Amino acid sequence: MAITAQEVNKLRQQTGAGMMDCKKALEENNGDFEQAIDYLRKKGAKVAANRGDRDSKEGVVLAKTSADNKTGILIWVNCETDFVAINADFIAFADSIATIALEKNAKTKEEILTLPYNGDITVGDKFMEQVGKIGEKIEIGYFETISAEKVSAYIHPGNRVSVIVGFNKEVADEVGRNVAMQAAAMAPVALDKEGVTPEMLERELEIAREQIRAEGKAEDMVEKIAQGKIAKFYKESTLLNQEYIKDNKLNVAQYLQSVDKGLTATAFKRYALS
Repeated sequence: MAITAQEVNKLRQQTGAGMMDCKKALEENNGDFEQAIDYLRKKGAKVAANRGDRDSKEGVVLAKTSADNKTGILIWVNCETDFVAINADFIAFADSIATIALEKNAKTKEEILTLPYNGDITVGDKFMEQVGKIGEKIEIGYFETISAEKVSAYIHPGNRVSVIVGFNKEVADEVGRNVAMQAAAMAPVALDKEGVTPEMLERELEIAREQIRAEGKAEDMVEKIAQGKIAKFYKESTLLNQEYIKDNKLNVAQYLQSVDKGLTATAFKRYALS
């Protein structure tokens, strides 16, 4: 059957696929729109499968907070090349996924894929369409969410590093941003000492012990010196104990206390592309 330009354009508007792909999809399915959409999705799925062994280490990392600033999400929508990652359409697509995840209060990246995308298709289906359209492996590579009395977000220019930080009480936007920027710049591994896992602590201790032995220190001094190095590790690598980058006379916990007695950060999530 003859396929009109209007039909091709309608399918293109629905799917975002190219004009020739839409024309072929309609011709292969006798003008049936639902079957044509399935055809395009299958094409996307085939591309995804063919590229399944490719690295997709580029993309954009975005942070968003809810209207009441009590929930924040951090998401990495990945792709294979920086050429795609800096494309305005791809950034807009990633932002739309972040918005849906936040509005629907998604808890996992698997859940995000099941959510509706503009009512007609799921987010997962939309990813398949984008794979077919762009020709690269595209996935949700990372997703985390936190809730608190106040959540602040920071996206570093370039969309390669983003942070969300939760606080135990309402805090000025500038203060929240300052702490989020601190986490982005200084890459803490945990909020405080209690947030350091036993495995991480033991790894740091073992590294310290080997360094001390390599320096020729007596064995009976190794553990004592190693504990001193761990104290330095806590100061350098946990957010609340780090020197505040805008005033190195204070650590982050003290900075927050100077703003409002009793104010502290309760959680943070940071993700950065290497």
